[in-house]
Amino acid sequence: MSSIDPGLATGVAPTGELLALAMRRAGTGPIFTLNGGHLWGLYLGARRHGLPMVDVRHEQTAGFAAEGWARITRRCGVAALTAGPGVTNAISAVAAAHQNDSPVLFLGGRAPGSRWGMGSLQELDHLPLVSSITRSARTVSSAAEAYPALLEAVRTALRGRTGPTFLDVPVDVFLEGAGVPGEEAVTEDPAGGLPEPDPEQVRLVAGMLRRARRPAIVAGSTVWWAHAEEELVRLAEAAAIPVVLNGMARGMLPPTHPLFASRARALALGQADLVLVVGAPLDFRLNFGQPPLFAEGAGIAYVDVDGFRKHRPGPALLGDVRAALARLAELAAPAESRSERDAWVERVAEAAAAARAADAELAAAGGSPVHPARLVAEVERTVDPDAILVGDGGDVVSFAGRLIHRRQPGLWIDGGAFGCLGSGLGYALAARLAHPDRQVVVIAGDGAFGFSAMEFDTLVRHRLPVVCVVGNNGIWGLEKHPMQRLLGTSLLADLAPGTRYDRVVEGLGGYGELVERPEDVAPALERAFRSGLPACVNVLCDPEVEYPRSSPLV
Repeated sequence: MSSIDPGLATGVAPTGELLALAMRRAGTGPIFTLNGGHLWGLYLGARRHGLPMVDVRHEQTAGFAAEGWARITRRCGVAALTAGPGVTNAISAVAAAHQNDSPVLFLGGRAPGSRWGMGSLQELDHLPLVSSITRSARTVSSAAEAYPALLEAVRTALRGRTGPTFLDVPVDVFLEGAGVPGEEAVTEDPAGGLPEPDPEQVRLVAGMLRRARRPAIVAGSTVWWAHAEEELVRLAEAAAIPVVLNGMARGMLPPTHPLFASRARALALGQADLVLVVGAPLDFRLNFGQPPLFAEGAGIAYVDVDGFRKHRPGPALLGDVRAALARLAELAAPAESRSERDAWVERVAEAAAAARAADAELAAAGGSPVHPARLVAEVERTVDPDAILVGDGGDVVSFAGRLIHRRQPGLWIDGGAFGCLGSGLGYALAARLAHPDRQVVVIAGDGAFGFSAMEFDTLVRHRLPVVCVVGNNGIWGLEKHPMQRLLGTSLLADLAPGTRYDRVVEGLGGYGELVERPEDVAPALERAFRSGLPACVNVLCDPEVEYPRSSPLV
């Protein structure tokens, strides 16, 4: 709808319509949900205001789809969850959004306030469960609160360190009504409310970068949320600094860029005398900022919205990330002679080239069952340059993270540091809705596929032709191989070999195909795309192959 009708604009509207109106004015994404009676008022309001609704088969997928929408579009996603088990089913998705800084509004139903404590159906106080993993959590206690509470929840999700928020609405509040507010601007500046970088700290960090002999940048998802990808590249190029990318920063420098250093991470970070950490937490993926990944005695400095997970002391530009990177780009060019800096950049580039050559050999592996690296390489070679790839799994996604490097940001999504399996089809569903003209491909382990396989029913019903490539090795690979290596045995780490997941998808109305040889992967993918249906390409992979992991997982 382009406008509400005059009667509604001047009269009283039910709570569900007020919530829907606030969503429309705030520019949120589709409502991802699973039908529950506590939410019927919201559904009627959404229909009244022309908001798209997508129903799924499990609430965790509603949450992951809302997070996927946020990560692809950088706008607030919405998941609507019925009371009690609807909310608890989505807790993993709330936690993932929290860990990934994804701005998502989780809107819950709630048992009636008029009978609270008497044992109504699905009565549960959700707020204690979600308060530690959301930016804000509150109950809407009247119709008059609904519109402002929802707008504030969206603003909070998009402000500062982005992240999820939670509202729940008692079912009897949905039966109330209140006056309709007038139009108001609700667009959110990514830097809204964040302080400008301190000039003295900017000069300090810029001076460190100028004087460093072997500096490196590691950039993470906060750069994406801050809309600061151009400023990151400008700083790297002005100061001639190699860049390692992780999270949603992947693609900010294409793999052909001379300063792209993700495939030379061990050298770029391990031999750097100064590491500028931009929008990335020092978690297990970066070995907590400790040796051997970071050199002993290396300097460290930060650019981020706040001091979250900055375990090592160092100067920090906290606040407006985009402005901080822009200021550094103006001041951080290397001092006078660039010969030493150029030699460092060349060393990193040579290490990256050597790693790519080793990757190419790994990706050419032949034989059956299929090597997971070969599977990933075939996917990368076959998909369109602007295809959106989603990772959902353990070892097979680690191979994908190593071998797949997109040429622009927003084209790769995985579960992030929380590592929750089953997120892939929700992310893919949202990606296809956000970009219906693009290919969307999930690379999933067979274990991960089992968490959300019924969502192929959702994809079929909503006519969303996502392709899921299953690396089917019949084991929980991320557990089996380390258990064998460390404990001398493996327990509870086997799945049934050769399960026909393709036939499961066919039974749900999609396209399915089994692949047993590496040379058949690309033709199967092409047939899947041509089918125009949600599709599963089920590839039997070698269970003996373990990803050569260097980062600790605990």
